[in-house]
Amino acid sequence: MTEIAGDPPGKPISASRTTLSHIMTANDTNLLGTVHGGVIMKLVDDAAGAVAGRHSGGPAVTASMDEMAFLAPVRVGDLVHVKAQCNWTGRTSMEIGVRVLAERWNESTPATQVGSAYLVFAAVDAEGKPRTVPPVLPETEQDERRFQEAQIRRTHRLARRQAIIALREERAAQGFEA
Repeated sequence: MTEIAGDPPGKPISASRTTLSHIMTANDTNLLGTVHGGVIMKLVDDAAGAVAGRHSGGPAVTASMDEMAFLAPVRVGDLVHVKAQCNWTGRTSMEIGVRVLAERWNESTPATQVGSAYLVFAAVDAEGKPRTVPPVLPETEQDERRFQEAQIRRTHRLARRQAIIALREERAAQGFEA
């Protein structure tokens, strides 16, 4: 990745990678007795926000969350690890990839993946206006693959947004309510 004069210097992915761990309690459960998906989503957003702030060097806000996948239920007593890293950067935005793992708090069995998500964060200044972020610098082949996949997801997000806008304009032109 080449840097343009005036842009902030790039940062390696490892500089902002983080893990958030939390033991799930009865306060975290849904009506089925497993951990509520919203609790997991908050942990995902918290970890991703920490990565976005670290990578951008300041405040960043959640712009979108997509592809949140719940792969297995989380139970009371599970120790949940939320691992997050910056996969891709644009001028003012960042895609943060998150993996959610769970293990029993009192057992020595390996943690298993129970969820994953991709979030887009926008870096903002003190007035809430977008600010430039440093380019992310992939360090491994896996980082490079994640960077390329993130570019594909971004292309799909933008195309989906444009298709929806076009459809709404077309329906409005036909006299349908927006």
